[in-house]
Amino acid sequence: MKQSAMLTFSQDCRRCSRLSGFLDQVRVEHPDYHALPVSSFGKTGSRFLIVGLAPGMHGANRTGRPFTGDFAGNLLYGSLHKYGFASSADPLNEENDANPVLRLQSCRITNAVRCLPPQNKPEPIEVKTCNSYVAEELAMLPKDSAVLALGTIAHRAVLMALKLRNSEFPFGHGARHVLPGGLTLFDSYHCSRYNTQTRRLTSAMFEAVIGEIAKHLG
Repeated sequence: MKQSAMLTFSQDCRRCSRLSGFLDQVRVEHPDYHALPVSSFGKTGSRFLIVGLAPGMHGANRTGRPFTGDFAGNLLYGSLHKYGFASSADPLNEENDANPVLRLQSCRITNAVRCLPPQNKPEPIEVKTCNSYVAEELAMLPKDSAVLALGTIAHRAVLMALKLRNSEFPFGHGARHVLPGGLTLFDSYHCSRYNTQTRRLTSAMFEAVIGEIAKHLG
């Protein structure tokens, strides 16, 4: 991985007309929301990169920070805090004397698609258009880093960015894939409310994946 790579992402991005037009409407309806493309969270060059799907309407689209403000963030940041990757389990943590602002530690979070999609469903061309940003994130990783894909779309976005075939690295919850170039890709079902309510993903299942990554990184 090339740590000297430069990130070109900007919150002014309007590459996808459907998504940018939708965000224009959301800003009218919710003037206090971020309602722009969402930047990654955490330091570049961290050895652990998490790739989600896209901002949620009342989560990252509202707050401007990935996985903050909705149920998925509660499970994600709680698990990261348990294994030392986050300074707090509360994704909405505000700084005060007793409760310092949330910070990630050796970890960075991004999404396969940076803009809120209608009905939380990005179109394939939008995933492809946004994929250059995923590629840049991966290029910043040190060798022997871990990447966690939350769901099939994120998994395929990582492989697309690395120009690897899906058939050679099939998605599966708890799967671990050693990729060319020194990266290890871990898979998990997305930590969404739907997946946890249907018991497709339990807290224990998700924490186990984060625990395996912590062991891998030493």
